[in-house]
Amino acid sequence: MEAALARLLPAPQLAPKRLHDAMRYASLGGGKRVRPLLAFAAGAVSDASPERLEIAASAIEMIHAYSLVHDDLPCMDDDVLRRGKPTVHVEYDEATAMLVGDALQALAFQLLAEHRLADDPAAQLGMVRALAYAAGSHGMAGGQAIDLESTGGSLTLPELELMHIQKTGALIRAAVAIGAACGEALGEARQAKLDHYSKCVGLAFQVVDDVLDAEASTATLGKTAGKDARQSKPTYVSTMGIGGARELAETLRRDAHAALEQLGARARRLSELADYVVLRKF
Repeated sequence: MEAALARLLPAPQLAPKRLHDAMRYASLGGGKRVRPLLAFAAGAVSDASPERLEIAASAIEMIHAYSLVHDDLPCMDDDVLRRGKPTVHVEYDEATAMLVGDALQALAFQLLAEHRLADDPAAQLGMVRALAYAAGSHGMAGGQAIDLESTGGSLTLPELELMHIQKTGALIRAAVAIGAACGEALGEARQAKLDHYSKCVGLAFQVVDDVLDAEASTATLGKTAGKDARQSKPTYVSTMGIGGARELAETLRRDAHAALEQLGARARRLSELADYVVLRKF
């Protein structure tokens, strides 16, 4: 993914050089690449080609990188550290950070439009729709809006779940759907299994993130630890406690595995990624 992103992002020597350099700074040299991994793993289920998956996964990761750049801005979460290095608005400036996010989002959709990623044009159009939905007011942007509105207050467990289904889960769900769509048609039953899996993994990812924010160090996380509590943000830890959050993550992991049972050996990587998401330490 690092090589693919480095190839697909604008070269730093091309004008406007500062913007292109900042886009590469935001996207390269760090991150767990969970969403691209999920796209590749879902593509294994549908026997998709690596060449198609590489483009699709890069588009998804660019959307993720853009969201992090904007989330870190002073008008949002106001963070100074991301992936173990200064955030984009600190390293460059706020205006450049805004433009980086805008440009990465546009480039993601350009990639989906200019490469043939599915045999059926309708399937490729579905990829564009899935990514747009995941990034919009019913996805990441909507989840971030709820997050900002709820800071300093409290949310019920269903409200917290809705926020994170949108803010974190939507793009993870899209990664699985888009990766699978790069290969052979799976049919409604298998697609439904993948979708249930991705919902479980997306929610589990956020639950574990909340636990790590409360327990891990800044050096381990590569971003500011303990920020949720200091900003009085409602989290799974503040709502359920550490033990309750860990139990929920384990339940979601089991549900994710159960959703894959009928998909056979091709789903092995998805199963392993569910384990990674829940058992990770950073």
